[in-house]
Amino acid sequence: MSGLRGEANLVLCNIEAEQALLGALILDNSLLDNISDSFSSTYFATELHTQIFNAICKIRNTGGIADPITLKAYLQSEEVFLAANGHVYLLDLVDSVIGISNVSTYAQLIYDLYLRRNIILIGDGCISSARTINPDESATDIIELTEKKLFDLASDNTGRGRLIPFSDALSESIQAATIAFKRDNHIVGVTSGLKLLDKWLGGFHNSDLLVIAGRPSMGKTALATNLAFNAAKAKLQNKTEGAGVAFFSLEMSTEQLATRILASESGIPSDKIRRGEIQKDSFEKFVKISQELEMLKLYIDDTPNITVNQIRNRARRLKRQSDIGLIVIDYLQLIMSSGGKKTIENRAQEISEITRALKGLAKELNVPVIALSQLSRAVEQRDDKKPQLSDLRESGSIEQDADVVMFVFREEYYKSRKEPRESTPEHEKWEIEMEQIYNRAEVIIAKQRHGPIGVIKLFFDGTLTKFGNLLD
Repeated sequence: MSGLRGEANLVLCNIEAEQALLGALILDNSLLDNISDSFSSTYFATELHTQIFNAICKIRNTGGIADPITLKAYLQSEEVFLAANGHVYLLDLVDSVIGISNVSTYAQLIYDLYLRRNIILIGDGCISSARTINPDESATDIIELTEKKLFDLASDNTGRGRLIPFSDALSESIQAATIAFKRDNHIVGVTSGLKLLDKWLGGFHNSDLLVIAGRPSMGKTALATNLAFNAAKAKLQNKTEGAGVAFFSLEMSTEQLATRILASESGIPSDKIRRGEIQKDSFEKFVKISQELEMLKLYIDDTPNITVNQIRNRARRLKRQSDIGLIVIDYLQLIMSSGGKKTIENRAQEISEITRALKGLAKELNVPVIALSQLSRAVEQRDDKKPQLSDLRESGSIEQDADVVMFVFREEYYKSRKEPRESTPEHEKWEIEMEQIYNRAEVIIAKQRHGPIGVIKLFFDGTLTKFGNLLD
């Protein structure tokens, strides 16, 4: 039959299966309901069959009956249909029907062959791109683009909408509540390792986008690193609320992040680790802890100027290979848009695109995504330095797309820079105030779809960049 799509696809098609499917649908239009939600006209190997299937769908959707007569009237202006003597062909399709019970089987066979044809096309395109030296396209770009095409192809049939009975949704909700009830910490999501934060959030929930924002030096990266480590450590300990973690660090190197975690767990400040100032009696403990940390399911990508599409592709790959359960990104404003360039004029629009993509990634992989964000300088202009939702930098879409927005705030940082002259009553008062806020931090939950907003007080050790629970 003429009209086959691509020379390489001559063998990878089953014309008889396509004819049997179309004939059954023409004979009984109601069979379309069995496949229409998961089947596309693009799956057919010939343009003629695509046209006939689309015509059946359109006539049926307008309340009509798709039979050889109505289909002929609908398609009589199409050149492919006329060239194939379409009216006779429609009658032949109906006459050749053996049974209508195998419609789903035919549809699955057609879809499988469609996948195989496209795998070949993607492979051919990859080979062609690899052979062509393009200064604007590196070999890594070709790999990532090929991965994206393959993943999109694999998701083509599964990503379609579906109507879920409320009873099924209710069962899922009850199951989640049961899991939380049975756990000692009463969380259903991925643990933060911080009791109060877990209590307020119930853990990090699958498909949620969580934004942690703050001004520089507030401890955003430190908190994100602690959360990632705590989740990975819980996973290593075989706790049900633990998770493998993908950490995309656009600002700090893998070595810097590893040193921070090593400092936090060993109790040796990171600057001393870098300089090798480790006491001999502490070195054995240091080595033991480093060996334990090697077992963590914590994966760090420190690629600078990474695009949101690259993050999505690499996260998909890691989810497939290592079943990660949490993604952390530091930080949002350093991500490139899908175009790969940042422009000041359209930066708000680009941030909107990025946050939507990250929310989509959280839903697609069914994992929580934590994205760090800078705040605008407006905070510094106020007497009250505590951040607000309006301080989110460059785009209101961050607040809109995020399921949870948290701010990191350390009053100690601001108060320490306002030290009065020594041996004065003001200095004595300042010392008392500093003692009350020393090693203290606040996580302000400014937005939460699933629960209340409020302020959580945490311990913070700046020398170890470590957040922890405050002692009761």
